[in-house]
Amino acid sequence: MADLYAIPMWIVLLLFLPLLLFMKKKMDARSRRQSMQPPPSPPKLPVIGNLHQLGELPHQSLWRLSKKYGPVILLQLGGIPSVILSSAEVAREALKVHDLDCCNRPSSDNSRRLTHNYRDMAFAPYGQYWREMKKICVLEVFSMKRVQAYRFIREEEVAMLINGISHSSSSATLIDLSEKLFALNANITCRAAFGKSFRGSDLDNERFQEVVHEAESLLGSFSASECFPYVGWILDRLSGRLRRLERIFRELDHFFQQVIDLHLMRPEMAKQEHEDIIDVLLRIEREQIDPSAAHFSKENVKAILLDLFLAGVEPGAITIIWAMTELAKNPRVMKRAQDEVRNLVGNKGKVTESDTDQLPYLKMIVKETLRLHPPAPLLLPRETMSRFNLNGYDIYPKTLLQVNAWAIGRDPEYWKKPEEFIPERFIDSSIDYKGQHFEFLPFGAGRRGCPAIYMATVTVELALANLIYCFDWKLPYGMEEEDINMEESVGLSLTNHKKTALHLVPVKLFN
Repeated sequence: MADLYAIPMWIVLLLFLPLLLFMKKKMDARSRRQSMQPPPSPPKLPVIGNLHQLGELPHQSLWRLSKKYGPVILLQLGGIPSVILSSAEVAREALKVHDLDCCNRPSSDNSRRLTHNYRDMAFAPYGQYWREMKKICVLEVFSMKRVQAYRFIREEEVAMLINGISHSSSSATLIDLSEKLFALNANITCRAAFGKSFRGSDLDNERFQEVVHEAESLLGSFSASECFPYVGWILDRLSGRLRRLERIFRELDHFFQQVIDLHLMRPEMAKQEHEDIIDVLLRIEREQIDPSAAHFSKENVKAILLDLFLAGVEPGAITIIWAMTELAKNPRVMKRAQDEVRNLVGNKGKVTESDTDQLPYLKMIVKETLRLHPPAPLLLPRETMSRFNLNGYDIYPKTLLQVNAWAIGRDPEYWKKPEEFIPERFIDSSIDYKGQHFEFLPFGAGRRGCPAIYMATVTVELALANLIYCFDWKLPYGMEEEDINMEESVGLSLTNHKKTALHLVPVKLFN
C-alpha cells in the first residue's frame, strides 16, 4: 500500500487523462444536443427523407407545409439538409442580417456538369473570383448605361413582333403569344450579347428555346447523385440525365465558341458602332492588367453568356405571358391600361422606352404580375457558410437555404386579397422589387440578388405597352374569362411557366 501512495500524482493524472477527456467530450456533446434548436421538420422516410413531399410544384408544396410547420422548415432531401423560408421576416433576417453567413452557392452536380470549367457567376462560390465576376456584370454588362445603349435593339425587335402579329390580326387568326414572346426575348438577348439575332444560326428559334428550357429545368431540379451520395450517380446515368447535361453543354458551348470566333476574326475597322456584350467581355480580357484580380479568360466570357441566357430569355418572356394572361382574364384592368397608354401615345403608332416612364399603371401591372407569378418561385439556393440563429432556430454550415418568393408574395399578412390580381394595390406604395422590401422578392436580395433587374424590367414594360397599345385582344371563340387556364407548369424548374400556351386573337387598332 505504501508503494501505491508513493506513485507521483502526475502519473496518476496522466493515466486518467484519456478517461477525463472522453467524459468531457460526452458531456459537451450532450450539452450541445440540449442547446440545439433545429427548425421544425415534417416526418421523413428512410433514405429519401422529405423528397416525396415536394410534389409536382415544389413551391406550392412547400407553401402548404409552411402553413402547418411555420415559416422556417427543415427538410431532408435525400442527403441534403435544406431550410425553406416562407415569410418576409425570416427572409429579411437571412438575406440582410445574415447575408454573409449564407451567400455561398451549393456546388451542385447539375451546375458543375452544365457549366464544366466555365465557373459562372450565378453558381460560383463566394470569394474573390465571384466578387470580380459580379463587379464585371454590374459595372459593364448590366449597368444602366449599357442597358440604355441596347434600347434600339429592344425597340426594333418589339416592332418586328408587332408587325408579325399585325398580319394575323387582319384575318382574326388565333396566335400563340407564348411562342412569339419567347422568340422576342431570345432575339433581344442574342442581339445584345452577340450583335446579331440567332436567326439563321446553328441554333434556330425552336431549338434555341428547347436548349434554354432544358438547361433551366435541369439546373432547377435535384439530381440523384446529389440526393443520394455514392450511389445516386448510377440512377443519373441509367435515366440519361448525365447524357442530357453533356449534350446541352456541348450545344451551348459550340454556339458560344462560334460567335466568339466570329468576333475575334472581325477586323477592328469593321466593328459595329455599338459594342455588344461579347465585344465588352473580350475587351476586358485584353485589357486586364491587375495581377491580384481573378484571371479573366474565354471560359469566363462563356460563363457570363450562359448566365445571361438562363436569366434573360425565359424569365422575361414568362413575365410578359403571365401579364397578358392576367389582362385577358381581367378586362377592367386591360381597359384601364389601354386607356393610359393610348391617351399618352396618341396616334404615333408605337410606344417607345421614353414613353414607358410615363405609364405608372403599366408599371403597377408589371409589379402585380411579379408578385403573383415570380419567374423564379424558389430563389436560387444558397449554402450556409457558418452557424447562425434564424428566427430562434440553429442553422448549421453546409445547409441548403431557399426562399419561397411565391409564398411570400401571397402572404395575407402583407397583401390584401393576395390571390387576386389588383395592380391598384401599388398606388402610393413605395414597395419595389429591388431587394429592399422583403415581402416582394422576385429578383432576390442581398449579395446574390439579380444584377440584371433593369435590363429585365425595361424589356417587359416596352413589350407589354406595345401589345396593349396596338391591339385589342379577344379570347378564342366560345371561351370566357373564367375558362382561362391559370395552372403553372409541372416539374422541378427554376422558372414558373404557364402550363398551357397563351392563345389570343389580336384586333389591330392602328393601320
